[in-house]
Amino acid sequence: MPRRQTSAPLVDVASGIIWQQLLRFFYPIALGSVLQLSYNLADSLIVGHFLGKYALAAVSGSAANLLLLIVGLFTGLSAGSTVVIAHHYGAGDREQVGAAVGSVMLLALIAGAGLTLVCQLSAPACLVWLRTPADTMALSLDYLQIVLLSVAPMLVYQVGSGILRAVGDSRRPLLLLATCCLLNILLDLLFVAGFRWGVAGAAAATALAQTCSALLVLWILRHDQGCYRLLRRHFRIHPRLSGEMVRVGIPAGLQVSMYNVANLIIMAVVNDLGTDFVAAWGTANKVDSLSWMLVEALGIALLTVVGQNYGAGRMDRVKTATNSALLIACAFTIVLSGLSILFSRPLMALFVDDAAVVDMGSTLIRFFCAWYLAYFFIEVYAYSLRGMGDSLLPALITGLGVCGLRLLWVLKLGPLFTNLPPWLQLSAGYPVSWVATSLAFLIYFPLRFRQLRRRMGQSGEK
Repeated sequence: MPRRQTSAPLVDVASGIIWQQLLRFFYPIALGSVLQLSYNLADSLIVGHFLGKYALAAVSGSAANLLLLIVGLFTGLSAGSTVVIAHHYGAGDREQVGAAVGSVMLLALIAGAGLTLVCQLSAPACLVWLRTPADTMALSLDYLQIVLLSVAPMLVYQVGSGILRAVGDSRRPLLLLATCCLLNILLDLLFVAGFRWGVAGAAAATALAQTCSALLVLWILRHDQGCYRLLRRHFRIHPRLSGEMVRVGIPAGLQVSMYNVANLIIMAVVNDLGTDFVAAWGTANKVDSLSWMLVEALGIALLTVVGQNYGAGRMDRVKTATNSALLIACAFTIVLSGLSILFSRPLMALFVDDAAVVDMGSTLIRFFCAWYLAYFFIEVYAYSLRGMGDSLLPALITGLGVCGLRLLWVLKLGPLFTNLPPWLQLSAGYPVSWVATSLAFLIYFPLRFRQLRRRMGQSGEK
């Protein structure tokens, strides 16, 4: 087999000390999550301080949740490509890696163009359906329609980063994200604080930064000499590989989308509670997001580690990696949730001066963070199973447990507790759904793992 050539150091996660390699691969992804959070916080801080609470509610309320729904669809295609490429890379099949890269990039361009058209046409109706407050409707629509112009570049960037991570390169996706975030913040300051373009300026900054990141990742894939290089002969739909990616990717995308659909429906309830609560809810979600973003980053690292080891037939290392990820996720959750609870008010005060918004937001942060220990099992087990190619049933467990139960609580069960304040009637559905879904994964994962190990002919730990 020809020796692999590449212009960037890749991490071989199919050998060596598994927890060290998991952490080594996790660090750049985690830093990327922190950068993404820093951008989101900076974006809200700039909008909140220069444009006020109505603009803050516009960019962090219904429009933001609609964008998360679209990004969730991207996550599915990216996850599908990462798993398939990692399997073939771990098995040493370099030609199939190149073919998968060409297929998924063409799929990304086609899907991005279609989503742009559909989303632009449906944006006004979606905002009305979400019962967006009248005093933020026009601002929300302006922000959403401008950002939607970058749907295709967003998808290209997500898929391209997933390709690089699948072959063990977690450094350059971090550099790409850092470039995108820095450019976004600079353009925010220029367009919002300098040119006074309002929420349209914040949206234009996001669209331009996303387009830049997409062009950069295409340049990397086109000019590298590794097996993942984007070659013209591979730039077509390969039916078998595309089918594998869709088989894994659609359930993964649906899992993320179900989260976001549930959040959209909940956002309609949030909007009924007034602009102050909308601003508090959106800002609190950004502030306390570091905990779940790092757990998700660990899941992304685990996806590649499990994928390559599964492709190499090393089920012992798959189990070790999963258990290591659980311990790391638990430690992160305890530390970050504790800090968020302790500094909830100062963090909220960074973004808005309104006392009512600060009070409500800090209350929400303390409540959600207190329950995050019930959440990380879901991410770790779902990503591990997805790395082994089992994507459908984990998506169903998540959909029914996290999303279905949460909606049942918010729409039917929560309002029955009339002695509770409205914010608690709404918010209590989150920990209820996390506990139920984690219990389901604790039962399902060991059973499925043993089944997959028997199928691969493994008799136990090596």
